[in-house]
Amino acid sequence: MGLEGQGRAAQLERFPVPCAGYSGTEINRSPRRAAILEHANRFASERADWREKAAFFHREDERYLRFLIPPGSRVLEIGCGIGDTLASLRPSYGIGIDFSAAQLCIARQRHPDLIFIEADVEDPSSLVTVEGPFDFILVLDTIGSLDDCQGFLDRLHAICSRETRLVIGYFSHLWYPALRAAEAIGLRMPQPEQNVLSPADLRHLSWLADFDPVKSEQRLLSPVSVFGLGRFVNRFLSVLPGVRALSLRHYLVARSLRCKGEGVTSVTIVIPARNERGNIEPAVQRISQFCEDIEIIFIEGHSKDGTFEEMERVKQAFPRKDIKAVRQPGKGKADAVFSAFEIARGDVLMILDADLTMPPEQLGKFYETIRSGKAEFVNGSRLVYPMDEGAMRFLNLIANKVFSYLFSWLLNQRYTDTLCGTKVLRRSDFRRLKAGRAYFGDFDPFGDFDLIFGASKLNLKSADLPIRYVARSYGETQISRFRHGWMLLQMVAFAFFKIKAI
Repeated sequence: MGLEGQGRAAQLERFPVPCAGYSGTEINRSPRRAAILEHANRFASERADWREKAAFFHREDERYLRFLIPPGSRVLEIGCGIGDTLASLRPSYGIGIDFSAAQLCIARQRHPDLIFIEADVEDPSSLVTVEGPFDFILVLDTIGSLDDCQGFLDRLHAICSRETRLVIGYFSHLWYPALRAAEAIGLRMPQPEQNVLSPADLRHLSWLADFDPVKSEQRLLSPVSVFGLGRFVNRFLSVLPGVRALSLRHYLVARSLRCKGEGVTSVTIVIPARNERGNIEPAVQRISQFCEDIEIIFIEGHSKDGTFEEMERVKQAFPRKDIKAVRQPGKGKADAVFSAFEIARGDVLMILDADLTMPPEQLGKFYETIRSGKAEFVNGSRLVYPMDEGAMRFLNLIANKVFSYLFSWLLNQRYTDTLCGTKVLRRSDFRRLKAGRAYFGDFDPFGDFDLIFGASKLNLKSADLPIRYVARSYGETQISRFRHGWMLLQMVAFAFFKIKAI
């Protein structure tokens, strides 16, 4: 039996009664919570029928949840009801918690491959029985029925790791009158009084409980199909700037600030170089000892000026430094970077462009941002500080600023300069990113968007780190404003269909 099977067997042994579930210590519920429990048990037998009546809404809701939570994840859903949403996520290990024994009885019958636990999450001891950590903790609408949202969120840290993501889904407070009207005319299952929480309220509550909001999204303008028009509206219109504020659903993805994971103690700096012979030795000389263990990998891309031979010479000239010189197997920067990442041994992976327009002296700031846990993916930004005259052409500057707004909207995290070559992440996160690359495919010859989109899909916390951008002192730029401008437009369209219009 595998580890997942052993874990499930242990949980089933702990909760052996199929429909009674776990009856823990009775807690003193508030009159409001007692009424919500009574309502849940009373409507349990009707819940599947109500879900079928609102099948289009639930399909749309679960479509986005499956984007956030990939199949095969370890998932805990709190407030799981009859378990249909948890089952739709196809977890490798799925546990649902609810305080309604009647609903859990139905959940076990409908989804015998999942584990369901009866517990009231307002009880501080309710999560003691749950064996974490999980990849995702899903709280779908349950946040509206809690008496103490901050206290509940605070208790979730015990079953989190650095990689765990908390996903909260909730109805927009703007839709409450319409939802009440739908209940009155029988289009929606009656609901007890809920907390009124805006997206800003959820972000603030998460912050108070030491959960760091990674990104938030608002989606789903149409809860009904309307002869197929609803799918179009939800996919293409509900995500547009301005319009999305009117959407029915909002989602928050957050990470635990108390679970920083194992510390990082080593760094690999990858320097892809093509016709950069004059910058090889200065790169080594200018990299400070910001970490005790630094590996430098020069990876050469079919140069014609003796760049590889210079790499070999520099390697011999600095015997006390861990320097490797390799030739990339294919073509393009993406091939060079990812080939070097495969042989890197550092806990943290860094990219430093060989033109040295990003001063190597600033790499220590990137390392500290990762080491401290302030971010999990750090992207350099050339567009904040004044730059050297001639470092970037005016049209390039304008285009970069426009695209920064577009990508910030597409990715739901702030990006001010997607094409800065310096990007930093943990090697363990790169392994996870690589495992999920099939979702996007082989689309990016430079690798910048491979990493940015991959980090977004992994729900990594990103941070833009301003740098002083300087003019190159050797060689010629390999950036074409029109060819690469067209590439940026293609990336916007690609990201829209892969990340936004889903």
